[in-house]
Amino acid sequence: MTAWFKRKDKGIQTSTEEKKDTPKGLWYKSPTGKIIDTKELEQNFYVSPEDGYHVRIGSNEYFQILFDDNKFKELDANLTSKDPLKFVDTKKYPERLKAAQAKTNLKDAVRTAVGKSNGKDLVVACMDFSFIGGSMGSVVGEKIARAAEYALKKKTPFMIISKSGGARMMEAALSLMQLAKTSVKLAQLADAGIPYISLCTDPTTGGTTASFAMLGDINISEPGALIGFAGPRIVRDTTGKELPEGFQTSEFLLEHGFLDFITHRKDLKKKVNLYIDLITNQPLRA
Repeated sequence: MTAWFKRKDKGIQTSTEEKKDTPKGLWYKSPTGKIIDTKELEQNFYVSPEDGYHVRIGSNEYFQILFDDNKFKELDANLTSKDPLKFVDTKKYPERLKAAQAKTNLKDAVRTAVGKSNGKDLVVACMDFSFIGGSMGSVVGEKIARAAEYALKKKTPFMIISKSGGARMMEAALSLMQLAKTSVKLAQLADAGIPYISLCTDPTTGGTTASFAMLGDINISEPGALIGFAGPRIVRDTTGKELPEGFQTSEFLLEHGFLDFITHRKDLKKKVNLYIDLITNQPLRA
């Protein structure tokens, strides 16, 4: 007689397209141990109402939050990475890219789009941590540069939502070149007087922090986000000193002048557009 609880097939049977960054199922447990219904979590902008914990989300959710009626035009949607260095670690880089694309249904670690936000055009570049840790390779740099160029030509405010582990090691120096490329484009926006808002989300680290994430006309963040260059362990081992409590959190950076303000996700759209109206000397939108 076969036991009713015996596993019929070996291994986990969940298909890759069913695996999401955002929580699926009936319940979600926050890092502080709070239990919340996932439908309620979604309705609360993926923020736990019990403790205010901001769950990590991707470009789909941020576009839905920022663009009116979730309507936007995606820019350079089919740009994909090549493998000029023929890089191999535990697997070949092209194989790693294909696996990430299949798992996430994304082409690379950033999506760029333009749409109406509170009735006026806004260009947004949003990183996806689910794609190889949001690492910045040639495609990420190129798409951000092209989005900045689009904003420059259309004289439209530009926003980058950073969520990244830093430069992509599989592209080596080519990845590091993206720091300079994106910084030059943002300098051109500044010269033209076009607003650029940088939103640092959890986590914003490495080459991303060393370039566009800290170059905003205003640099803002969500509560509790990890923001830094090297990780806390590396900093501690290098300096030989114990780090203060809350080191590299958005609250710590705000206190020390690296951020202009921290916003709850539900207020993000309102605050971004309020800043744009103020800085461009336009009537405040409701």
